[in-house]
Amino acid sequence: MTAVERVRAAYATIEAVARPEVWIFLRPFADALTDAEAVDSAVAAGADLPLAGLTVAVKNNVDVAGLPTTAGCPGYATDPAEVDAPVVARLRASGAVVLGATNLDQFATGLVGTRSPHGAVRDARRPGHISGGSSSGSAVAVALGIADLAIGTDTAGSGRVPAALQGIVGIKPTYGVVPTDGVVPACRSYDCVTVFARDLDTADAAMGVMAGADPSAGVRARPFPPDAPLAAPAVPLVGVPRDLPGLSPAWRQAFGEARSRLEGQGAAVREIDMRAFLEAARLLYDGGLVAERHEAVGDFVDTHRDEVDPTVGAIIAAAGTVPATRLLRDRVRLAELTAAAMAELGDCDALLIPTTTDHPTIAEVEAEPIAVNSRLGTYTNFCNLLDMCAVAVPSGAADGAQFGVSIVARAGADAVALDLARRVTSGSSDPVVSQAPWPVRAGLSATPLLVVGAHLRDQPLAWQLEERGARWLGPAVTAPLYRLARLHTTPAKPGLVRVGAESGTAIGGELWLVGTAMLGDFLAALPSPMMLGRVTLSDGTEVVGFGCALDAWQSGEDISSYGDWRNYLGSGQLSERV
Repeated sequence: MTAVERVRAAYATIEAVARPEVWIFLRPFADALTDAEAVDSAVAAGADLPLAGLTVAVKNNVDVAGLPTTAGCPGYATDPAEVDAPVVARLRASGAVVLGATNLDQFATGLVGTRSPHGAVRDARRPGHISGGSSSGSAVAVALGIADLAIGTDTAGSGRVPAALQGIVGIKPTYGVVPTDGVVPACRSYDCVTVFARDLDTADAAMGVMAGADPSAGVRARPFPPDAPLAAPAVPLVGVPRDLPGLSPAWRQAFGEARSRLEGQGAAVREIDMRAFLEAARLLYDGGLVAERHEAVGDFVDTHRDEVDPTVGAIIAAAGTVPATRLLRDRVRLAELTAAAMAELGDCDALLIPTTTDHPTIAEVEAEPIAVNSRLGTYTNFCNLLDMCAVAVPSGAADGAQFGVSIVARAGADAVALDLARRVTSGSSDPVVSQAPWPVRAGLSATPLLVVGAHLRDQPLAWQLEERGARWLGPAVTAPLYRLARLHTTPAKPGLVRVGAESGTAIGGELWLVGTAMLGDFLAALPSPMMLGRVTLSDGTEVVGFGCALDAWQSGEDISSYGDWRNYLGSGQLSERV
């Protein structure tokens, strides 16, 4: 579809579904159409716009030029924002068209989607049930098919709980890698900008655009660790809770099915004790850390209580009474719990958990607004406190509701979480190979590496790349400039040398994507006579690839006629010579 067609379809859907509570500000159709026409013209002129024509809804605590950023409180901002927040500007620059600003739990304080003067945002399928919050309007706009993408924020689970309840994808990145400039804070130390989409590919594409620093524009972002993994290993080890507090029998069964799917795709599973995680989760609202809520917007709330949702006002006002000693004591306790939780996670690559506990009705929330909200955050509140990333994905239905799970991983392991989420949803253990994972597109330095022998994916030294977080990209062929020899090494391996067009031939291999820092680590451990150098591929591109010392190649056995190492192994020639 063209951008114009998508925008026309979006506004037609808005009219058809009649859900005015989704929006705080909907842009005039003519304005969105003008933007769409500009995108289509740019595409026709050859512009490379990775999100061309996708429609976007933006949570109204994130600046959109021309719209007031009210955070769900009309009196908080009456003047329109002068410029887009960086995340919005980046989406627009990549071809996305903004539809408007969405409703939310006021000041992003809540996981229910009902704490707003603009009305409770209802579930997309069952209007008597909550949408989940605080990014309620954003999630429902995607679930109803209005927007292709939506921006949310997540401090305690606001980018994941509504994703689970609406049956969509929510990516909560490592804290700080997506800039929060132009975002009304909730708790500065833990706020993350998130994305919603109906599928992982779209969410992945958007995250690659939204994340990363831009020093030239003064936009700061946390850099990824240089050793950040680019993929889940072929046989990942995934932790699962030993106990599942708060889940009904049907939701426990649905979680068991998600676990079984992951195991069916080759993952190993280990049950772990979640007590440290869950105790940390309770610190966010039941301890001193909630003081950050008051630091963020407390001055306004204290002087405008008649304009603030009663539940939100009570939470933020109480946060202003937290003694400094309690905040400091709880930060010490959080450090202790973080160490305990990471020790329990141990060598697991990630954690599989239910995203939330149940799907309440609006009436249930009205009857017990604090208790229900607290229950919904059981499995989400700890994530940002422990500096972890997460991907929330739909995982069937139970008790008449959408059921969702989350893959949670350590800081910087966003690509691992994304890969494992794909295994849960798509039933495939292979990563998507069409593009680098979004952290690479957001600035994490990575280098393609050509392997031709013992580091092929099914060969004995592939683990050396996997343990460095390398991502398998698929088969590749060199230009017809090379020859391959079987070297006299243990284990047996081939050596590649460039001989030129007169005597060279094309040699098959595979490409891996390796973090540049980890490639240096790999090179430092590479034994003689192997070396790394530039290799020309069949399409003319140059990559780093395996080669060997010329004298080692000359003393080996020329096996170029087989075309690649696997063909040579399949011929039986190796075993005959052993």
